[in-house]
Amino acid sequence: MTAVLEAPQVGPMLRRWRERRRFSQQELSNRTTVSTRHLSRVETGRAHPTPEMILHLADSLDVPLRDRNRLLLAAGYAPRYDERAWDDASLAVVMDGLRGLLDAHLPYPALLLDDHWDVVDANEAVTALLAGCSPALLEPPLNVIRLSVHPDGLASRIENLDQWAAHLHHQVLHRAERTHDSRHEALAAEITALRGGVPRLEPTPGPVLTMRLRVGDRTLSMFSTAAQLTTATDAALEGLHVETFLPADEPTRAFFAS
Repeated sequence: MTAVLEAPQVGPMLRRWRERRRFSQQELSNRTTVSTRHLSRVETGRAHPTPEMILHLADSLDVPLRDRNRLLLAAGYAPRYDERAWDDASLAVVMDGLRGLLDAHLPYPALLLDDHWDVVDANEAVTALLAGCSPALLEPPLNVIRLSVHPDGLASRIENLDQWAAHLHHQVLHRAERTHDSRHEALAAEITALRGGVPRLEPTPGPVLTMRLRVGDRTLSMFSTAAQLTTATDAALEGLHVETFLPADEPTRAFFAS
């Protein structure tokens, strides 16, 4: 006997997003000015929401654009947000601008990463950090989280690996909490497996957490910053972010300057 899979229903999907955000119906009602009675009817399938209602609720629930499309499809409506390839002509101006930021950050390393920390592009300074990494880990899609904690990647050269792995694990869990994306949850589990347990985020003595990375006979000390598009209306662009590294001491600054 063949099992028939039921199509997802928009009401229960909206309820799951509300519960993920730990909102009661009353709190969501307060945020959206939609009555609790109507929210209850939508969530139980007794009322069919308009596309505008779905997007209004999704905005208050901070639902990622890709999942807003899924909500619309589940309700029988067309998706509202495109998800274009990076080389699509309509994204050229945005991608050129972001790549310009990578070059402007020279002589220090900068990477353009997607929502799952896969490398979309990087500037030339990144090359100096990758010496000695397994070629298999450098094959596309190159994932910087995996590369950082894998013993055949950067892990053997990161002197404060416990701290840095805990920082990365915290970042991945934070994003997984927002997106409920199985790839984020798998990446967090991979960090745990590679480190032999859940890394613990300990307080750091300095003003920022630095990564101390051995390159040849030097130890570079760097801290990172991240910048994300806040006006994206394309689902692929929404998760795109620029991660930059800056020297945390004078020897590191001199290394990159030379």
